[in-house]
Amino acid sequence: MTTRRPLVAGNWKMNGLMGSQEDFRKVVAGAKGLREKVDIMVCPPATLVRQFVGSSDGIVEIGGQDCHAEPSGAFTGDISAEMLADLGARAVIVGHSERRAFHHETDAEVWRKAQAAWRAGLLAIVCIGESRDDRTAGRTLPVVGMQFEGSIPDVATAQNLVIAYEPVWAIGTGLTPTPADVAEVHGFIRGRLTARFPGAAQGVRILYGGSVKPSNAKELMAVDNVDGALVGGASLNPDEFLAIARVYA
Repeated sequence: MTTRRPLVAGNWKMNGLMGSQEDFRKVVAGAKGLREKVDIMVCPPATLVRQFVGSSDGIVEIGGQDCHAEPSGAFTGDISAEMLADLGARAVIVGHSERRAFHHETDAEVWRKAQAAWRAGLLAIVCIGESRDDRTAGRTLPVVGMQFEGSIPDVATAQNLVIAYEPVWAIGTGLTPTPADVAEVHGFIRGRLTARFPGAAQGVRILYGGSVKPSNAKELMAVDNVDGALVGGASLNPDEFLAIARVYA
């Protein structure tokens, strides 16, 4: 297990209505006995951030799923990092593979969003990862390295940055890299951190994200340089999400 304090974060994506607060309360209740060992975070849709902050009892941290790079302006439908912070969020995910794929976000845009998160005092969870074609062609490390360099601003610290490695081909597919595959990429990312941010590298947490389930969480979380998980579908089920977090109990 990692010597860094682990983080298990749930990305609810575009799921959840006001009635979903009951599921969140179950997460909070189950997290009470885990808070000494692991940080637990839920990133609901923006419509639920304020409600979840009010129900978190300071036990579960709340994050946003995305933010605009600007603090305000004529950007209909967007939400700024400052708005998330104003609601009580502590973090925001930027560069998720679905944002990169469906909204065509570039590394440069992710870089600006990470900087915006820090401007607002939020933890930036920066996502990087390769497609199936990249992996098949042996381009995993070059692609991950390119995204790392292009998506993370130069003022990163262990306090303001979390990196989430999410092999795109494993998200929602039920496919999962082997522990050796995960170790290779996480070790590569740690090496890049050491080269670029030598003073912060050993403190930055690197999460694994990609079909994390209770059945594979223990094996994945035991891999070197895996400091927790970014959980997608399983985070919508309180029992499954808490079972993943209990790997660290």
